[in-house]
Amino acid sequence: MSGHSKWSTIKRKKGAADAKRGKLFTRAIKEITIAAREGGGDPSGNPRLRLAIDNAKAINMPADNIERAIKKATGELEGVTYHELTYEGYAPGGVAFLVEVATDNKNRTVAEVRHLFSKYNGSMGESGSVAWMFEKKGIISLPKRDKSEDEIMEIVLNAGAEDLQTETDFFEIQTDVESFEPVRKALLENNFTIENASLQWIAKNTLNVKGEDAEQIVKLIEALEDADDVQNVYSNADFDEEFLKQQA
Repeated sequence: MSGHSKWSTIKRKKGAADAKRGKLFTRAIKEITIAAREGGGDPSGNPRLRLAIDNAKAINMPADNIERAIKKATGELEGVTYHELTYEGYAPGGVAFLVEVATDNKNRTVAEVRHLFSKYNGSMGESGSVAWMFEKKGIISLPKRDKSEDEIMEIVLNAGAEDLQTETDFFEIQTDVESFEPVRKALLENNFTIENASLQWIAKNTLNVKGEDAEQIVKLIEALEDADDVQNVYSNADFDEEFLKQQA
């Protein structure tokens, strides 16, 4: 978990640039569209859509954008059909990658992802080649404002959370899949501001990387996250503190 949290801190700082480019909005709209298409356009009966809407509101997406995405998914407006896929691969140093995409053109997307792995000295793997190294967890981020760690700890542990980590300017809560929604609900009921909440693939064991390998891996992560069709990128890389300071 430590490697995940340290890299989360860096990604969070880089997120401001993503927001300016509109990347966060694009990801949120795709998630809303897929959730509404699969489970219907009523968030009260569709937990995935409810979560997607909450995350969209957290990044200040206008209500009109959210409503339009739902209508496109349910057929009220003409829209694109997105397919969800997960690609697996390896980066320098034997680091494992899972890449989640939402695309309207599978051939285009797999070609782009393969090209990026190759560009940064990695390679795509067969389905199942690295997935066993990860497990699905709920991750909830709270901004550090007027709440103490003790206040949060009591609420989330009672609701079933597994872990709470304190970073420089945010708290990160980890849950199992079953406890994710109860923990999220408990935080909302206690008037906590949730910055982001999602189910993510977390490495069971991390692999320490440094030097040139670490530089290539960060470039690969950033290139994949910049790709239009990529929704999420996960790896089991754990970076040295000194290297992370250079990235901050």
